[in-house]
Amino acid sequence: MTANLSFAENYIWQMLRIREFENRIQSLFSDGLVRGTTHLANGQEAVAVGMAAAMHPGDPVLCTYRGHHHSIARGLSLDSAFAEILGRETGCCGGKGGSMHLTDKGLALMGSYAIIGSHIPIAVGAAWASALTHDGAVTCCMFGDGTTTIGSFHEALNLAAVWKLPIVFICENNLYSEYTRIEEVVPVAQPAADRASAYGLERIIVDGNDVEAVEEAVVIARERAATGQGPSLIEALTYRQGGHSRADPAKYRPQAEVDYWMSRDPIIVCSDRHGVSPDRLEELTQLARGEVEAAVQAALAAPEPRPEALFRNVWSESTP
Repeated sequence: MTANLSFAENYIWQMLRIREFENRIQSLFSDGLVRGTTHLANGQEAVAVGMAAAMHPGDPVLCTYRGHHHSIARGLSLDSAFAEILGRETGCCGGKGGSMHLTDKGLALMGSYAIIGSHIPIAVGAAWASALTHDGAVTCCMFGDGTTTIGSFHEALNLAAVWKLPIVFICENNLYSEYTRIEEVVPVAQPAADRASAYGLERIIVDGNDVEAVEEAVVIARERAATGQGPSLIEALTYRQGGHSRADPAKYRPQAEVDYWMSRDPIIVCSDRHGVSPDRLEELTQLARGEVEAAVQAALAAPEPRPEALFRNVWSESTP
């Protein structure tokens, strides 16, 4: 598909695939087919697509429970993602991880993590491994603005800076830490960027709804990390168009704020900049929707995990 797309259309296509995937997940959840909860990233697609365009194959990527967009942008197939979230054997974790734990080692997608801030020290460990083995990889660690109030965030940044580890930290600041405006719980205007200097890092803020701006910032940060100059902390300003999770109607947000950010939808931003017509955008949307629906049907037709799978990947494979 991408072979027939222009430069801009390729970005738009990737964001549309994620958007349609998320929309379909929400409808499947409403139909009672998704166990547990889901955390969607509608409106934040540009951060994921820009990040994935900048990072190299083999670079470890770790993200949070709101990680569908990162995983798909990184290359996780829609079939594998839908199957995992629907609890099917063909999912990337055999149907046992679900929405908040998408992982594919073959893609260097080293997991999404449900506990706030828990993955940041793990990402630093991955970067340390690369520093020790000189494998040339640069780790990318994605997290939300609320994570900047967690102790592990500060501890990990400190160690990464002291050791000049090959890692890029990217904060998706969507203005809300679950249901609370981040400005109400953080004493600085930018929860990530305004703390960077404490660890000797540059203050970097990027428009998270501009996929090209995100890619450019991450390319620079990755090159810095790969050449022994240490980590970078990027704060991408974005907005989730829905609630924190499926159960959240997000009525706490002012309508004027929602309207403003909806007008800055990353797909619209990219389409307007490059003159992609409404008709062409609709054509790409329908194509993405068709791919998504085919993946849904494949997942629904797949078997659920077998009972014996309950005891696999718990300890070692040799353990009875």
